[in-house]
Amino acid sequence: MKILAAAVAVVVVSIGSVAAYAVWDVTRSIKPSIHLAAAPGQTSQAVPSVGAIEGGVNLLIAGTDSRSGLGGVYETGDEQDASSGAGNNDVTMLLHIAQDHKSAMVISFPRDLMVRIPDCPAPDGDGTIDGSSRAQFNTALSRGGVPCVALTVGELTGVQVQFAAEINFNGVSAMSSAIGGVTVCLATPVEDEYTNPQLDLPAGSNTLVGDQALSFLRSRHGVGDGSDLGRISNQQVFLSALARKVVDGGVLANPIQLYGLAKAATANMTLSDSLTPTTMVQIGLALKDTGLDNVVFIQFPSVTDPDNVNRVIPSESGAEALSDALVKDLPVKLTGTTGVAAEDQTPPAAPVDPAAPPASTDPSAPADPSATPADPGTAPANAAVELPSSVTGQTAAQQTCTKGNN
Repeated sequence: MKILAAAVAVVVVSIGSVAAYAVWDVTRSIKPSIHLAAAPGQTSQAVPSVGAIEGGVNLLIAGTDSRSGLGGVYETGDEQDASSGAGNNDVTMLLHIAQDHKSAMVISFPRDLMVRIPDCPAPDGDGTIDGSSRAQFNTALSRGGVPCVALTVGELTGVQVQFAAEINFNGVSAMSSAIGGVTVCLATPVEDEYTNPQLDLPAGSNTLVGDQALSFLRSRHGVGDGSDLGRISNQQVFLSALARKVVDGGVLANPIQLYGLAKAATANMTLSDSLTPTTMVQIGLALKDTGLDNVVFIQFPSVTDPDNVNRVIPSESGAEALSDALVKDLPVKLTGTTGVAAEDQTPPAAPVDPAAPPASTDPSAPADPSATPADPGTAPANAAVELPSSVTGQTAAQQTCTKGNN
């Protein structure tokens, strides 16, 4: 018994040491953080304590196109002229996890969306940057950094961003390597000479990692109709494949693996001061039992700008339905397509045998005495909001393939 007790003690201490080392190893790689400003009339929410995260989550990811400080191929004059300094938020996504953790959305905002940008705190902490009644969405980052992007997204959606992170090109490459690459399906070959490195991918399954994954996510000319909206649906093909890999590999149920990903994130992203390594792990654990069918990727509803065919504006009906679902913390149901650069390959549901009687008609089935007859005119309180068919996207469970622009 003494030997057994000693062995158990060694195991417990070892497990605790591994977890403690994981936390320390992640913490030491954290970069200076970003402070998010509260929207008018709202107060900043407290950072969750250690343990399972409680309530809902609104996490913003802003991808900057700045080449400053990246080195390598980005040091050429052409690359620096393309974007330097703070850069633009050419990729912006909002992860919304419901209060009960039973559903989640990932909303992608078009870079060419014309919106109102509110007054934002100056990046140097001295004063305020004046807003604009009409400006291109991807200029928010260069105006006032990630806090300005967060406030702009808050105005568009009606929810306050609690957590945020900024990532650059090198960070995307490193993160794709940290997860061991992502295998995506291509319905047709994808070629893009404008990415760096250039893309020349055959149809079929392709495992993308490092700079090749970055080029795939950045590609605009090589997918769909060559537009930024096509690029969004292509990114959703990648993200849904990533979600399936993470879930199938049991990563969300393994805190040590989550801390490993948190380490990669802290080393390659600039995080808000509310987004600690432990909080990142808590957010991951919140999605453990959500289910792939209940994670929905959505392109923010938009239509062509009547003043400029190269820009888009919010779709009134679609944006209102999406905002209503976010504010009321309701799940959503897509009724539209997967977008111009994605093709749904999910096998159709098995046909229902019309001769088979429904289970509820079995006369031998005992009645549930606690059941209350439902009012046919009343929808459940947490019923999914059906988005207009003009809104594109997919669930994480949908197996989609990218369509090349050829």
